[in-house]
Amino acid sequence: MKDVLDELAAARRAMGTATLPAGDAYTMELRRRYDAPVDDVWNAITDPERLGRWLKPVTGDLRLGGSFELDGGEHGEILRCEPPHLLRVSWLFGPDADEWPGTSEVEVRLSPGPAGDTELELIHAAAVGEPMFPTYGPGAGGVGWDLHLLALARFLTGGEALDHEDFPTSPTGREFLRRSAAAWGEAHLAAGGDPGHVAAAVTATTAFYAPGGDA
Repeated sequence: MKDVLDELAAARRAMGTATLPAGDAYTMELRRRYDAPVDDVWNAITDPERLGRWLKPVTGDLRLGGSFELDGGEHGEILRCEPPHLLRVSWLFGPDADEWPGTSEVEVRLSPGPAGDTELELIHAAAVGEPMFPTYGPGAGGVGWDLHLLALARFLTGGEALDHEDFPTSPTGREFLRRSAAAWGEAHLAAGGDPGHVAAAVTATTAFYAPGGDA
């Protein structure tokens, strides 16, 4: 469990603001270091075969201006692509996505570190009016990104692949999810969130990702 929780602690989280075509947005921001060169990390997040091994299988017209769809239903368009440093996509999900155009974007920035490593920054901007924020706060998407960045860490080091179905139900997975929800609550508070709303959001997020109480 320690290795998994160390991976969670390796990331720095913040909540901010942005402007999307649909209007004002809040951001879930993650920064962490990977012990791999920039070109390798870039390839892992853009090559369809490698992407499917740690995130989800992806199909579509994978080029600037093209569209993509993940096996889990997430889909969007490729808005910027500047290898090997910047990728931005629109990020939509669910049957109501067509009613909320331009409400969510994900941007990944890669920078080379001093030891041949890579600093990854992920910014997910979601429109303030989207329906999940009042209940879950930034943990609505932030916990999912914590899981994905854990999976990427394992993939880059050749470790055991993260089973996205079994891991969340394991004792280690449940503790990871509980701590992730709490960490996003801390980021929400640091951004000026109302303490009552933050506490309720952390409780709701924990119950969603790890139902049934603590592991």
